[in-house]
Amino acid sequence: MVRAGDRAVHGRLPLRRAPLPALSRGRRADRRRNRHQRRTAPTAGAGPVNLTIVLHQPQDRVNIGGVVRAMANMGLERLTLVDPAEFDPWRITGIAHRTEHIVERARVAETLEDALAEATYVVGTSARPRTAQRNYRRPRDLASHILRRAHDGNVAIVFGREDRGLSNEALDRCHEVIVIPTSPSHPSLNLAQAVLLVAYELFLAGAGAPAELPTGKRSLGPAPTAELEEMYGALEAGLASVDFFKARKPESVMRVLRTIFGRTTLDGHEARLVRAIGYEMRNRVERGGGAQDPPRSREAAPSD
Repeated sequence: MVRAGDRAVHGRLPLRRAPLPALSRGRRADRRRNRHQRRTAPTAGAGPVNLTIVLHQPQDRVNIGGVVRAMANMGLERLTLVDPAEFDPWRITGIAHRTEHIVERARVAETLEDALAEATYVVGTSARPRTAQRNYRRPRDLASHILRRAHDGNVAIVFGREDRGLSNEALDRCHEVIVIPTSPSHPSLNLAQAVLLVAYELFLAGAGAPAELPTGKRSLGPAPTAELEEMYGALEAGLASVDFFKARKPESVMRVLRTIFGRTTLDGHEARLVRAIGYEMRNRVERGGGAQDPPRSREAAPSD
């Protein structure tokens, strides 16, 4: 029976899904609280809590999003925007995903004076040295000093607007000025790129950089000498089985191969693979299989 309020589709009633069980008000509040805590939790290996990235009059929210992403990558979490042309946290987190812990805590100041009021050490940035005499430094040379100062008080690193950087009046408020080395023919950097380069140097100067590069899951450590000698023996036997030494001295060839493999550190898996190649060459000859010609590519095959 079709009721008046039901709409039939091709003579059939639409399926009605059973309503999901309603959550209690307390459980809904707990879920919202947990989601907010996950979004705003500080990142692991966060940088100095007293170090703030200050953007002076940023003009584009895409650039702000790029800056936020760079900060998150390098463990920096304090951001101050001075008189931004636009600042929409929802849109910025849409550009830089999983950065709510930075965006939701970002401070907006009306003037640079307000933004730097509590800073005890201020570092400016410039694409090139200006005419005025200032304390110009490279980011790598200054990174360790910035981190030391951040342990003693509030440190601010100031970046200028995209189209013209920091004014001389703004640089006058800085104790030192970072100049990032670039090509003289194109010295200007994108705002987010400049922040990333400075933040990267801070990351390396601090404790955030891993001491060693990651190794593969199958890394077994360096192969012992006995295993390497077995590898060389199998390789020599395999080469001899295919008459590789017909016009060459085995000692000279094996000495060159030892030199080649000695330039790297073979692990156990790699040494066994090379050993298996030698065994397979010898076994194939002993089975009477001989050497197979490599298959020709489709392009080289003769046409019918």
